[in-house]
Amino acid sequence: MSSLPRRAKVKVQPAEPQDGFSSLSELSSASEDDDKDDSAWEPPKKAPRNPKQPVRKESKPKRVPRVRKSPLQTSDGPEGVAVKEVLNSSVAVADVALEDRKNKSVTVQTLKTARTKRKNSAQSSSAPKTKKLKVEETSKASDVKSESHSLETPSTSTPWEAACKKEEDADDCAFSQSPLKTMKTEAPQGQPDRILANASDAAEEMEMSWDIVQVLSERTNIEPWVCANIIRLFNDDNTIPFIVRYRKELINNLDADYLREVQQTLEELRAVAKKVRSTIQKIKKEGKMSECLLRALLDCKTFEELEHVSAPYKTGSKGTKAQRARQLGLEDAARTLLENPGVLNLLSYVRPDVKGLSALQDIETGVQHILADMIAKDRETLDFIRKLCQNRYISIQSSLAKVSSKKVNEKDVDKFHLYQNFSCNLRNIQHHQILAINRGENLKILTVKVNIPDGVKNEFCRWCIQNRWRPRRFARPELMKILHNSVDDSFKRLIYPLLCREFRAKLTSDAEKESVMMFGRNLRQLLLTSPVPGRTLMGVDPGYRHGCKLAIISPTSQILHTDVVYLHCGQGFQEAEKIKRLLLNFNCSTVVIGNGTACRETEAYFADLIMKNYFAPLDVVYCIVSEAGASIYSVSPEANKEMPGLDPNLRSAVSIARRVQDPLAELVKIEPKHIGVGMYQHDVSPTLLKATLDSVVEECVSFVGVDVNICSEVLLRHIAGLNANRAKNIIEWREKNGPFINREQLKKVKGLGPKSFQQCAGFIRINQEYIRKFCSSQQTESADPNQGVAVTSPAGAEVTNEKPGKKKSKTAANAVLKPDPLDQTCIHPESYGVATRFLSFVGGTLCEIGKPEMQQKIKSFVEKEGIEKTAERLQTTIHTLQIIIDGLSQPESFDFRTDFVKPDFKRSIICLQDLQVGTVLTGKVENATLFGIFVDIGVGTAGLIPIRNITEAKLSKTKKRRSLGLGPGERVEVQVLNIDAPRSRITLDLIRVL
Repeated sequence: MSSLPRRAKVKVQPAEPQDGFSSLSELSSASEDDDKDDSAWEPPKKAPRNPKQPVRKESKPKRVPRVRKSPLQTSDGPEGVAVKEVLNSSVAVADVALEDRKNKSVTVQTLKTARTKRKNSAQSSSAPKTKKLKVEETSKASDVKSESHSLETPSTSTPWEAACKKEEDADDCAFSQSPLKTMKTEAPQGQPDRILANASDAAEEMEMSWDIVQVLSERTNIEPWVCANIIRLFNDDNTIPFIVRYRKELINNLDADYLREVQQTLEELRAVAKKVRSTIQKIKKEGKMSECLLRALLDCKTFEELEHVSAPYKTGSKGTKAQRARQLGLEDAARTLLENPGVLNLLSYVRPDVKGLSALQDIETGVQHILADMIAKDRETLDFIRKLCQNRYISIQSSLAKVSSKKVNEKDVDKFHLYQNFSCNLRNIQHHQILAINRGENLKILTVKVNIPDGVKNEFCRWCIQNRWRPRRFARPELMKILHNSVDDSFKRLIYPLLCREFRAKLTSDAEKESVMMFGRNLRQLLLTSPVPGRTLMGVDPGYRHGCKLAIISPTSQILHTDVVYLHCGQGFQEAEKIKRLLLNFNCSTVVIGNGTACRETEAYFADLIMKNYFAPLDVVYCIVSEAGASIYSVSPEANKEMPGLDPNLRSAVSIARRVQDPLAELVKIEPKHIGVGMYQHDVSPTLLKATLDSVVEECVSFVGVDVNICSEVLLRHIAGLNANRAKNIIEWREKNGPFINREQLKKVKGLGPKSFQQCAGFIRINQEYIRKFCSSQQTESADPNQGVAVTSPAGAEVTNEKPGKKKSKTAANAVLKPDPLDQTCIHPESYGVATRFLSFVGGTLCEIGKPEMQQKIKSFVEKEGIEKTAERLQTTIHTLQIIIDGLSQPESFDFRTDFVKPDFKRSIICLQDLQVGTVLTGKVENATLFGIFVDIGVGTAGLIPIRNITEAKLSKTKKRRSLGLGPGERVEVQVLNIDAPRSRITLDLIRVL
């Protein structure tokens, strides 16, 4: 399947080239100078403790604020902490460079003042120790600022401070936010000049010789300013659902899949940087670090490159051939051959009594190994060979392994018959082919190799001899022969294996990511299947000897009846009477059959009874639903807690019925990998798969929203910003204090801080009709004259006035928060102020939310004023205003899943023998893979639509932007192309999407 379309990258001005190692040495020298200054004062090891603290009385408080006059400081705490806070709150805006130029002199003067005061305090012996410590912290923070000043940190001048204070005092947000968040909410940001997220990113960029934002942009093909914003948002612990819905302008309208891909790539880069740092520290401890090695390590961008550079220095390694030659003292000879070959005399290195130096041939071999190692570790050489391979035909080949082991099954070998003599260009090979080849290689069935043509090797050797590794002066023929052998040895023994590892690692990584993303797309499609509310359903878990388990559930998912019937043991006619009686007693006309064992026979049984009109006067229909994971869930602790005392087999029937009534609420109870809508899921990284699927579940549950007063704990824990503990605390608070009146009460829940509230508040709904009934019942109960009278305070809370003479309790205990109609919408609490002003513009009230009158008022106002002009008047973004418009216009019980596919209800059945080539059928997509789509056409065997038969013209307009993708549950019209009855394979052609 073709990859998702990418946005065109903006043209970025190329940075001025500079030597990465020289900048590193400058930073290290600067840090050494600072260390010398910092060592001027050291606290004594055993300082006497004085409880009276006379030093504080003698200290002059006026001297400390002098350092705080710097515009870099925005807090009243210690200076060092203040500078760190400013670094962490830096925001990349369009006019950063202009502010930097205006405040450059002020910043430099401030840093000089801080350093001067640090030195003076260190030299003064009479100054209090506490004051010295504060100045020391300030100096260290200033040094960090000065060292990272080459990174062009965004300006933190006084106008920025004023803006931050103004935003913090705004009433639009219900909780205290950082200036970064509020700034992003109120105004769209353009393309920043500097892509620096915070101090931690600055540390990463200073340590590595590559820019993490630039590399991230190159790998994901997303604009650098978007990558910078994404890094900053993730550093601030924002969740993907929150970013996609409420921070769209900062990510240039990327969807959740793109954002998840960027997050995975970012984590990989950070993991590489972390591994590089630990490797450097380890090699430094062993005393093996050199300037060349340090430069090579800091250049590594992948684990394969790092492994190639650091392998010879691992603990316990016997050492490479080059290392052993260096230990014999031949490195000088190798360097002389390149720099001044005329003075090189290899005979002078001969030592008859030393192994490895006993003959001239040994000397030449040692020099050759050292030169080969130098060539293979050189960055320019590796870049040349990689670029050369990009323009040549590099193929991957697989063949049947010569296995004599009896463990290999004959059937397993037949599964890989397509790859027993397989060859394909690296640029054209499909992701599913890579995963299949890897699986065959792991099973010892296939052998795989990467074929690099001889032309690449010849051109590479020629370039090395004539350009990069050409001796600076004339070299004798015997020395040039050593150089030729070194280049040839380096390519065969070192560079070629490295390229093979890199190519295969890249192909495998891309294939695994695409497989996981496909699994996520299928899972999303399945979770967002349209619910079937308001029906009484009979769930059937088919079986042979142990019978078919039945469960009848009410429209509110309550268990009404459970039973077991034996349909396939010669008692089908007798059991039909029982089934009919149950359907009539509970007025149930919909049967849901699981697609497990005996599904086909059970479907035929019910279809025959329906065709005979056996269940009259009921018009009974049935549907087939996937029962993947139902048996695992039925024996889980969650199922035992939800359905105590019920047999696990009957729990499966209940789960099958609930999957049609509310698929999302039921499927979140099952671990995503057990749902079974993926491809090669056992061959991909379990960590990556779990993280992606959990993120997809969180995305689906959050976008659908949950009613906090009726939802289950299992569903609530998948809301963005919440986890198992917070969900449990919310349920406990609800059971103890009654239903939530508005979203503000969530702040009273233990463990739910401002950040968690910010992430989850927009996805939690409070049904206003339910709250009105609850409030009216509470007012009826509190009509006792001995009780206090509820009055409304200006803040919107009802405060109970107690009788005089009674002891006053805490205000929080007496305050009853007032219901807010905006809590039933998708509008975030931080935008309530903007929503209220918009309501005043259109002339609407909160009571009209979701009604036709409100929709008409908003429609006429937007058509007259325009959404862009309205957003400017409200001082907000177009995306935020659109969310407000949607929230005010959508009905109270709005569920966007109603636009998705519904279960396919049937009354009859067809068999495989009834099919003919050319037959046109309708079916439902069962699973989507990278090589085709499996469709359930009702014959017991899913047919396959090859990926080549899915064209853009056959898809609906809404699917054209989904990279020709079809997801589980979609209804399609297909035509039979081929029937392979012995292998039970049906090939289909897609006609159209219904």
